[in-house]
Amino acid sequence: MSMMKGANVAVPASVVRVEVGWQPGAGVPDADASALLLAGAKVRSDDDFVFYNQAVHPSGAVRHEGKQQGPTVIDALSVNLAQVEPQIETIVLAASADGGTFGQFRGLYVRVIDAVGGGEVARFDSTGATTETAFVLGELYRRQGAWKFRAVGQGYDSGLAGLATDFGISVDDAPATPPAPAPFTPPTPPPYVPAPQPYASAAQPSPPQPFSPPHQGPPPVAPPAAPPVNLAKVSLTKESPSVSLTKHGATGGVLRVNLNWTSMAATGRLFGKLRGRNIDLDLCCFFELVNGAIGSVRALDRRFGALYEPPFIHLDQDDRTGASITGENLSINLDYTQFFRRILVFASIYDGASDFRGVHATVTLNPVNSPPIEMTLDGCTDNSRDAVLAVLENVDGELVVRREGAFVRPPAGQPGGGVMEIARLYNWDFGFQAGRGK
Repeated sequence: MSMMKGANVAVPASVVRVEVGWQPGAGVPDADASALLLAGAKVRSDDDFVFYNQAVHPSGAVRHEGKQQGPTVIDALSVNLAQVEPQIETIVLAASADGGTFGQFRGLYVRVIDAVGGGEVARFDSTGATTETAFVLGELYRRQGAWKFRAVGQGYDSGLAGLATDFGISVDDAPATPPAPAPFTPPTPPPYVPAPQPYASAAQPSPPQPFSPPHQGPPPVAPPAAPPVNLAKVSLTKESPSVSLTKHGATGGVLRVNLNWTSMAATGRLFGKLRGRNIDLDLCCFFELVNGAIGSVRALDRRFGALYEPPFIHLDQDDRTGASITGENLSINLDYTQFFRRILVFASIYDGASDFRGVHATVTLNPVNSPPIEMTLDGCTDNSRDAVLAVLENVDGELVVRREGAFVRPPAGQPGGGVMEIARLYNWDFGFQAGRGK
């Protein structure tokens, strides 16, 4: 049962999942869940802000889990209340609109779920929004050593930046100027310097030195202030399908490509991620290096790759149910960008669904020192069991990612031949052999 605005309820569970949900549709923007950990009325530092660009609190108590697409879109947080530091009195649970206002949303709610037992602890359905671009939907707070949830429903016209600033976060929501990529050069040993010799021999004593007062040295320099929190993010769409990772500051480190998914059966129940029927959706890639070497990284045949040697790409796990909070992740080592020619990222249904009809997937690229890049995959209308998600291409030393979002039907008479069809369509000259499965 939904709570009234201002009402509160005890939270008996020590670990909870917080879901911000809404119904998607034409003209409905996206939304992002976030949490602010307060000591008194403010955060202690920018680290007390958990959102899509800062997914884990340093204490590990609060995590941003990311989105699930479906008939109800859910952006979720996990909170381990037993792990929250004693100075923290309140955890503000907020949502911000991406590309619109909350007056355009339908069925917006926040609910708190017992992460162990699965039961609903609290739910607040937010109504009556107009021009607001951010909302405090609720809060978890301490009272006499126990935790409670309060339904808040306070709107902001100043977006996530205004909301965060109100609670003491220093915000930079302007795009950062990316640093120019520096060419890699191996470290050189320092030049040999002989040991200092004494001024004179014992037979010739050193001449007296003029007196000078002890050198006080320059005044101590304060450490540089931490940079403000960057709220920027990038969404790749059909209208705006590509972005340069290099120009956005992703010039090194590990780029994590994350896949999460849900599926809806004819009954309207959600299957796949977190509950119901198991769907095994595999995140895969083809790669081509500048020396002409080609190959694939995928769970089939257990080709998990390697991060610090060719192909400099690694698949972390084979999530066979969709029940993993982190989904499946490809890690691409951008310290070796000069060795990449192109990378094609795709997904294949291995088990649990006959094709991509009704399957909703979210792909997020998480580069270092750059905003995350999101793209969604849905709308399949045929018997495709494979879908091309994105292509990363080295263009004169600049790594460009392009959204594809293309469903690929298998060749006639070869229901399992979708991967071979992807290779044909994108000109990867593999000599395919039957896989051993996984």
